[in-house]
Amino acid sequence: MNFRIGFHVSISGGISNSVDNALKIGCNAFQIFSRNPRGWTAKPLLDDDVESFRTKLNESKINRDSTFVHMPYLPNLSSSDRKLHKKSTDTLMEEIRRCGSLGIPYVILHLGKHGTKGKEYGINQLEKACNSAIKNYQRGLSSAFVAKMKKKGYGGIDDECVMIILENSAGGKNSIGSKFEELGLILDSLKSSSSRPKSLGICLDTCHAFAAGYDLRTKEGVNETLDKFRSEIGLSYLKVIHLNDSKDTLNSNRDRHEHIGLGKIGKEGFKVILKHEAIRNLPLIMETPIDKRRNDPDNIKVVLKLLNNTKKRKR
Repeated sequence: MNFRIGFHVSISGGISNSVDNALKIGCNAFQIFSRNPRGWTAKPLLDDDVESFRTKLNESKINRDSTFVHMPYLPNLSSSDRKLHKKSTDTLMEEIRRCGSLGIPYVILHLGKHGTKGKEYGINQLEKACNSAIKNYQRGLSSAFVAKMKKKGYGGIDDECVMIILENSAGGKNSIGSKFEELGLILDSLKSSSSRPKSLGICLDTCHAFAAGYDLRTKEGVNETLDKFRSEIGLSYLKVIHLNDSKDTLNSNRDRHEHIGLGKIGKEGFKVILKHEAIRNLPLIMETPIDKRRNDPDNIKVVLKLLNNTKKRKR
């Protein structure tokens, strides 16, 4: 498989099980929650957990540059509520630490909602949260454990820079980051104030983009969308694609994912998306439903079939 394709997979029973779960489906890329996504407290990552995860990943054919942690659901990094903003910032700090421990180079975050304070306020809150988390997080591994892992030849041992990946939103009420112009402004603001300006990137969710008004159903629409991304943000910042169809119509501002090709974007749109030069070399992570119509392996088959069709047409 030349393309890097995968899913958000479960860590149930232990975080190292995520590697097994990804391989069972046929992934060569994957995304996880490093903890319970619906709570504020996190079970500590013990040395045994970390070593097991790193060992399984190292022995698999999955490159660690194709692995991602997604922030849990509860944090709101753009919140005007002081206590919630502090808890959210602390959670981001902890997720950066956990990524470093596991050797996962990317943490993907939703940008949050500003309440009634306006987008400028929300962007400022997001900037404060990211900068505070980057500046103040503490590494999670002991020097002895780092030395042990390095002796085994494992890369990415805790002291490397974890990249914060900003995910575009669907444009719901009081949200920020649905339009590329706004994402570009957020990224520029973070770069100018961050102690690690190179540790920032973008995740483009196709469902969210479609819901926010970017038409991905045709070649013309996909090209126009990615040209806008190039001009407003820059393609060098695009690090991963959340490959999801949409249950709802263009510009709905509703974040409801659908199986690839069965939603409002449709198969023709995904054929164009998958062969576009800005996308074809990036990790593709699906967050599609599991139901009577399809499961994860079914969606991989659909994507591979679409990729094979685009290759044949290209010849």
